[in-house]
Amino acid sequence: MAITISSADKALKTYYLDAVAEQLNTKINPFLAQIKQTSNDVFGKEVRKLVVTGHTGGIVAGDETSDLPSAYSNKYEQFVSKLKNLYGRIEISDKVIRASQNETGAFLNLLNAEMEGLVKASENVLGRMIYGNGKGYLGAVTSDLSETEYYVDNINNFEAGMELAVCNLDKVIVPDSLRVVSVDKGKGTITCEGAATSIILGGYSFYLKGAGEKQLTGIEAIFDDSVTTLYGLNKASNPWLKPYVRTNAMTLTQEMIQKAIDVTEENSGSQPNIILCSFGVRRALQKLFASNRCITDVVDLDGGYKAISYNGIPIVADRYCPNGTMYLLNTNDFTMNQLCDWQWLETDNGKILQQVPGKPVYTATLVKYAELMCSRPCGQAKISGITEV
Repeated sequence: MAITISSADKALKTYYLDAVAEQLNTKINPFLAQIKQTSNDVFGKEVRKLVVTGHTGGIVAGDETSDLPSAYSNKYEQFVSKLKNLYGRIEISDKVIRASQNETGAFLNLLNAEMEGLVKASENVLGRMIYGNGKGYLGAVTSDLSETEYYVDNINNFEAGMELAVCNLDKVIVPDSLRVVSVDKGKGTITCEGAATSIILGGYSFYLKGAGEKQLTGIEAIFDDSVTTLYGLNKASNPWLKPYVRTNAMTLTQEMIQKAIDVTEENSGSQPNIILCSFGVRRALQKLFASNRCITDVVDLDGGYKAISYNGIPIVADRYCPNGTMYLLNTNDFTMNQLCDWQWLETDNGKILQQVPGKPVYTATLVKYAELMCSRPCGQAKISGITEV
């Protein structure tokens, strides 16, 4: 059967959409695979979630003949956050389509390659967003090697070709326009080019240019004090939002981990059910377990992931988790609130593949309108400044 734009459209709709959506939802990130995806609490362009705060009454003790106690109603606050626009694109040239017109297998291989590329690119972008603070933060400059090469504290967040915005020591975005030319992960440096209008010093930080408030509200937004507002509520005015944080941990100990778990449960009634960390922290954990002669079980997670565990809590290492950092989270408190699951953008006549004006190229765009929400920020914990192995 000859391949046409119409038959390619049909393949994208009927065969590839469900498979790619499944991969994007469960194969991108171990944490993302564990949380619920729902259209609940979505109103128009926003997520509005009611959460219970403080004491809610319940059972009280009284005298045999005294008046019955007054009823207590739940105390609520409303979390409000805008749905974020997530896009993924594939591109196929007219020449390639015509070259494979009479070879169905060749064309399917082409589509498979495009979809695999889309999922791989999404793994990088969504992986960074999950651990981000919602503002496009990538990492801080620890020192400079030259006027164009900088040591950064989170090298895995950087890729060649990225456009960077620079934030100075006063937390003000300066009018620099930099592009990453190369990334040396062995040295932990990035080399940039562009019109730097100021000297970039240690302590300055890099943001993804133009990201602004357009990214998912990632895990770090819960813990980052520079993010003063969470889901529309001022953190300082709502201390019940505050999670457990330990900084400058240095040498990791089991007591340190257990305290984070215990304090979180004491303060919120929530117990972490997943530990996310960098690879160096996981190695430190394995060394700790070995020195204490602990038996570590391997557990199976949704999405086909396997992980070692601590007291039954799976430990997952992720390349985008900040260096020297461990997050102890309860995935039941998180949801991916979405207007709909991944869908193809279609024209008025239902076409998915659209020609780029003035070019012999066709593109198709996947879209999802969603936001990552945590209903109980105080039920999460973070340990940072861990010495890696």
